[in-house]
Amino acid sequence: MNNRRVVVTGLGAVTPIGNNLQEYWSGLLSGKNGVELITKFDTTNFDTKFAAEVKDFKPELYVDFKNLKRIDNFSVYALASATQAMEDAGFASGSYDPDRFGVIFGSGIGGLKSLENQFLIYYNDNSPKKISPFFVTMMIADIAGGHISIKFGLKGPNYSTTSACATSSHAIADAFMLIQRGTADAMICGGAEAAATELGIGGFGAMRAISTWNDRFKEASRPFDKDRNGFVLGEGSGALILEEYEHAVKRGAKIYAEISGIGLTGDAFHMTAPDPEGDGAVRAMKECIRDAGIDLNKIDYINAHGTSTPLNDKTETKAIKTVFGKHAYELAISSVKSMTGHLLGAAGAIEAVATILAVKNDIIPPTINLDTPDPECDLFYTPKVAIKRKVDYAISNTFGFGGHNASLLFKKIEV
Repeated sequence: MNNRRVVVTGLGAVTPIGNNLQEYWSGLLSGKNGVELITKFDTTNFDTKFAAEVKDFKPELYVDFKNLKRIDNFSVYALASATQAMEDAGFASGSYDPDRFGVIFGSGIGGLKSLENQFLIYYNDNSPKKISPFFVTMMIADIAGGHISIKFGLKGPNYSTTSACATSSHAIADAFMLIQRGTADAMICGGAEAAATELGIGGFGAMRAISTWNDRFKEASRPFDKDRNGFVLGEGSGALILEEYEHAVKRGAKIYAEISGIGLTGDAFHMTAPDPEGDGAVRAMKECIRDAGIDLNKIDYINAHGTSTPLNDKTETKAIKTVFGKHAYELAISSVKSMTGHLLGAAGAIEAVATILAVKNDIIPPTINLDTPDPECDLFYTPKVAIKRKVDYAISNTFGFGGHNASLLFKKIEV
């Protein structure tokens, strides 16, 4: 069976630098910094007092007031980005076969705030009868996809992926494969996260994964810089509409790009640290290039995982050099986490959106806060400002705790 071509026809984004696709892309190109002091809880006793929160978001645009009390923020963000993507793709009117349209939407953590709230209700009253009947469906990580499928009546494949920071890249990869093999004609895929909570900040702080630059918080997310000391926690959601090429052409859809290769690997090394040689990342990038059937020298841009942690950035750099050799020094690379922070399970989706728009518009978003490059990070990371550059092929990398690696390859659409 010949694999069917898969294209991207809709995008949506709720991020710390913009609550829709246009705001997000404009924010990326202008180097907008989404990191601020935390507003959602009292940080007095916390070592880290900042994060990249979603700002000025209007949930009532996507969820009615009654249901807002029954849905965790991560699901609200998911519904928002998915609604935007459906409208962007021209599907908002319901002009589709629901049996051939599915949803794969992931979250690395799920409804953490709902878990915190309901535990406190139980703990303070010592009574399970006080626990909300909506608690489980607010908390579980798969529920965002359920909300999306119900809202749009989508009856195709419907499930969630959970693989830490690689979560939504795996959702995109699975959606790609289902369309390729003919199980569906269109899929909403992506991820959502709302873990900038007491336990989220406290937990990542306890493992010393996040930055503690409270006096320089706007500069704290600094991928590939020698002074980096941890990532900045972010929140939000990204959604993509993937569609079989002929199906998209037949209905006259606009097409952003084609997804032509995926690479999924495991490190089998450590729960949090990457393989020091970047083995899993190397194999993921090689596999997505092999899957696309192109020469590696055709890759123009890599949207790096680029977390701003001491280990990831130098290991990812080493992996890129291992895969591309001399061509590594000709690539444009950037990390949008320098602006958005790290959205955990939603990172792959919003970064895939950035990669797709780079391919569509021939513009590379920057890596801000890159003041003094680490000597071990000696590639071109598009420091400070966006650049115009022809981008025919681009890779988006995501690597998660547990050794989960995913690389997605997007290319300019060929009619």
